[in-house]
Amino acid sequence: MAGISLSVEQKVARIVLDRPAKLNSFNREMALELQEALDACVSNTEVRAVYITGSGKGFSAGQDLAEVVDPHGPGMDRILKEHYNPIVRRIFRMPKPVVAAVNGVAAGAGANIALCCDVVVAAASASFVQAFSKIGLIPDSGGTWFLPRLVGWQRASALAMLGDKVTAAEAEQMGMVYKVYPDETFATASWELAVKLAAMPTRGLALTKEALQQSFTQTLDEQLHFEDILQQQAAGTEDYREGVAAFLEKRPAVFKGK
Repeated sequence: MAGISLSVEQKVARIVLDRPAKLNSFNREMALELQEALDACVSNTEVRAVYITGSGKGFSAGQDLAEVVDPHGPGMDRILKEHYNPIVRRIFRMPKPVVAAVNGVAAGAGANIALCCDVVVAAASASFVQAFSKIGLIPDSGGTWFLPRLVGWQRASALAMLGDKVTAAEAEQMGMVYKVYPDETFATASWELAVKLAAMPTRGLALTKEALQQSFTQTLDEQLHFEDILQQQAAGTEDYREGVAAFLEKRPAVFKGK
């Protein structure tokens, strides 16, 4: 793969956005490669968590604008329908926890791809920018859906319209990211977080992800009913039986994601 690298270590799929000379901005090839990598994570039973980060100084600067203005390029309609929307849907529906390790600037679609992940952590020097308004566009790649849910209506509206840069510390304070790590420990700490998730009862984590997502569109009674359905599924897993046995036997649990 030219714009994406994929490897599996410690039951974690490491996906690296890998166009550092372009701050990992997306062209068609890179977007399609990321979709392929995400599909591989779903089908590979050895993968129990996914870790997405960027190569070099940035996470992703979003869309490579050279492709947009190319008269032979895919055009905005195809870019959204064939590039970003399928990526966001794959991450959102991934039946395994997905960690976004934002190592540098995350702008435009790059920011929103990060924000659609299950756990977002950032290096202290990282930043987030809804850059769309600077060129007369609206936030895409799920930005208008994820951002207000993470930071609230007023902040989301201001960030989307003004295009202000948000530092990692500010992002943590407003609930945009889970945690910020010092630059010198970021790579190790963020990877260890993904490894920790991979060692957990990941079938239960997938059901937790599903429950949280459904909560935005349901009443309390509907959500209680949905929790009941999912809890019965969780109670039927091998990991649940192992967790209970380990608790009663006072030993560490060994989960298999089954």
